[in-house]
Amino acid sequence: MTALDTRMKGLFDLTGTVAVVTGAGRGLGRAMAAGLAGFGAEVVLCGRNADTLTSTADELTAEGGKVWWKTADVSREEDVTALVDAVLERHGRVDTLINNAGINPIYKAAEHIDLNDWRNIIDVNLTGVYLCCRHFGNVMLERGRGSIISISSVAGHVGLRKTLPYGAAKGGVELMTKSLAIDWAAKGVRVNTIAPGFFETDLTAGMREHAALSERLLGQTPMGRFGKAEELVGAAVFLASPASSYVTGQSIVVDGGWTAQ
Repeated sequence: MTALDTRMKGLFDLTGTVAVVTGAGRGLGRAMAAGLAGFGAEVVLCGRNADTLTSTADELTAEGGKVWWKTADVSREEDVTALVDAVLERHGRVDTLINNAGINPIYKAAEHIDLNDWRNIIDVNLTGVYLCCRHFGNVMLERGRGSIISISSVAGHVGLRKTLPYGAAKGGVELMTKSLAIDWAAKGVRVNTIAPGFFETDLTAGMREHAALSERLLGQTPMGRFGKAEELVGAAVFLASPASSYVTGQSIVVDGGWTAQ
């Protein structure tokens, strides 16, 4: 291996770093956690379901990853602070935070969305990101380094039918990211988003199983297919690694061409 090869491979090396991934028990969160672990990071899996986290942690450990887990509901500040305390007690540091926890349990026209629908989605998808950014961000600011990656959506860039609170939350995440990036750029903390299109996950199962809706979604996707969870790993590893050391306040859209139209 040449010196150039070594330097280039080192750009994506996460060995010795600590990464926290929310919503990591399955889907996109699990795939990104596996990707970070594969590049050397010690990964903390976070979610609301202990059984799912246990299963994921066991699988990734069997594959050679250094992982452990802790339950937390990111919409509850006391859960987030307890998670921060647990990570610091075990590792003493946090290098990467991936805000992946999110829900989208409704598909309704705006006039039929009630306040409970609105609050439930905003609390997890927007307030949860704020709470994690605030508390983990403070830890990173004290060290003068860190990377925060929030999982947004194409719904944070363009309007989608019957997903008003979800789109509002993801649009808020996009602008929160830009604001934090400006505030923290000179303090060593980078803040970016990844905006997925329609992927094969539990979150999109209902849409993908609906024949007419699935056909319409695929018809609007230039690549003509749904994304696979592992196709988000490259963007996550890039933003967590030294390869993106001059990147902040940006959104990497991974959507099969959806927003290019």
